[in-house]
Amino acid sequence: MSIAIELAYLIASVLFVLGMKMMNKTKSARQGNRLSALGMFIAIVATLVQIDAISLVEILGCIVLGSAIGLYYANKVEMTKMPEMVAIFNGFGGLASFSVALSDYFLRTEVNMESIELVTVISIIVSVFIGGLTFTGSLIAYLKLNGNISGSPITFKGQHAINLVLFLGFLTAAVFTVMDQTDPMLIIILIVIALLLGVLTVIPIGGADMPVVISLLNSYSGMAACATGFILNNNVLIVAGSLVGASGIILTQIMCKAMNRSLINVLLGGFGQTVNEAQGDGPSITVKEIGVEETAMLFDGVSSVIVVPGYGMAVAQAQHVIRELMEQCEKRKIDFKFAIHPVAGRMPGHMNVLLAEANISYDKLIEMDDINDEFPNTDLVLIVGANDVVNPAARNNPQSPIYGMPILNADKARTVIVSKRSMGKGYAGVENELFGYPNCLMLFGDAKQTITKVVSEMKEM
Repeated sequence: MSIAIELAYLIASVLFVLGMKMMNKTKSARQGNRLSALGMFIAIVATLVQIDAISLVEILGCIVLGSAIGLYYANKVEMTKMPEMVAIFNGFGGLASFSVALSDYFLRTEVNMESIELVTVISIIVSVFIGGLTFTGSLIAYLKLNGNISGSPITFKGQHAINLVLFLGFLTAAVFTVMDQTDPMLIIILIVIALLLGVLTVIPIGGADMPVVISLLNSYSGMAACATGFILNNNVLIVAGSLVGASGIILTQIMCKAMNRSLINVLLGGFGQTVNEAQGDGPSITVKEIGVEETAMLFDGVSSVIVVPGYGMAVAQAQHVIRELMEQCEKRKIDFKFAIHPVAGRMPGHMNVLLAEANISYDKLIEMDDINDEFPNTDLVLIVGANDVVNPAARNNPQSPIYGMPILNADKARTVIVSKRSMGKGYAGVENELFGYPNCLMLFGDAKQTITKVVSEMKEM
């Protein structure tokens, strides 16, 4: 039986790796997701076959309950709320590892009264630390994204010093736990510190920086799962956790580079503080406004269009009408593309998910590095709900808090139209100098409503 179980785990691990490999390309991403899901199904079945301590009926009952809750929220939650869902799922992943580690610890020390091997007790401590931190950190991320608490950085004097003291306190308690495994007070101290650190490391981070935070927390949840795999001596859990942890760290590094931030800044919980401090109001800029009819006429007379989507598109739920605009342009033989900034939106791949939901071909979605050279030769750029990721101050103004952040070179196009509710600033808290450029026109109003009117005008031409 053990050979069959290990073989099943091996097959599941191979499917995980193949699935992640296929997710590198948009065309094969769905199939990769299915392969990974199949691998997880095989791993779960193989694990259930080994369980003797609890009845299969109870386990299946929990599976049915969890699946029912998942299906309910899958049907209820709108795509605009997907960042919040990803954040809370990361938290649940951390909580699961956290709970398993604690239950294993108390089972060994309080029930069986046995000493724990060094590798196992270290794994328990690591799982408690990362799992607890991931759980509360993800809850804070969820509350920020959902608007329950301020999306702006929450800071106070001595914040980093407190974090350092707590971390050193955790290390001290961890050492004593290894030396005296039977003292429950030590594990309680570890629990409290881990949960506190999760809160304190995420509250200083601004809402616009959540893509990096979510990616990092996702990595943490994988690391916690990997540590739990060592506790349970479960190879497939170690493999799955390692894959999630490693991929999350790599994605975090990529996104940090896209925002000109260092990974260590994120790990210390200070990410977003600098970016969210406004540098004063400065001189106001003069903008040129454009109406719906004029916008439709511009679209009707160009040969190339690039759309730059941002979080405002998600809020307005304008992705479907953007697809209609694309269809009208393609009827006129207009080259139509989308420029995707790595940190646009509130989670990794947020814009890709929204546009895919509107049945827009993956081939139309071009990453920043691949499309930036095309802007100077583009007739018209439509910016929908994006702000900081197209602000030329990131290139031109060393005093700007976003200076050095790679941006989409939308300002270099022949004409730029910005669909925006008002002249409000982005999360960086700085004015977008693009809005005052001579080639920039402002289309004010709700993106969904205004672009719907533009499409209607184009249909009548």
